[in-house]
Amino acid sequence: MLLDGDEWRRRFAEIKQEAWRLETLPQYLVPQEAELFAAFRDDRPITPYTASSYTDRVSRQRAEGKCNGRVHVVTQPLSDYLRFEFARFYTVHVRAGDDIRILDVTNRPNPLEGAQDFWMFDRSEVVLMNYEADGTQINREVFEGDVSPFIEYQRIAMAESVPFEEYVNGGHRA
Repeated sequence: MLLDGDEWRRRFAEIKQEAWRLETLPQYLVPQEAELFAAFRDDRPITPYTASSYTDRVSRQRAEGKCNGRVHVVTQPLSDYLRFEFARFYTVHVRAGDDIRILDVTNRPNPLEGAQDFWMFDRSEVVLMNYEADGTQINREVFEGDVSPFIEYQRIAMAESVPFEEYVNGGHRA
């Protein structure tokens, strides 16, 4: 089953414990970000990002004892998009309560080689994030099957990564 619109948003709104994401790409081409990303690349000023419906939801869910998190697998040098994402979104998302971690595989084997992007909800439902090679999203697809391999991907990702703020402040393992 493919997900979009209200069915997609409902997954986040109705978590009981956790929404968690694995990100593996160096770039995501998001139409809503195209203008800001171009300005960032051209070193033009951009309006500071402070909050959104995403950060409001993350803060509210954190206060309710729920967790929103992700691990992004990266290599150095960071792509323009990753530098943009780190500067524009991740810092604000962390302040809102998002548990963002970075797994830098620049000088070591990738322990998640071959794993694709996904969201996992309450460790019971997985939604595969399907992308073109350039980072353009194709669709979101509910995974039909045993979620235990994805729980293992999460365990590995969490064990091998460092918190975002530690990473950007120089405490990363590369």
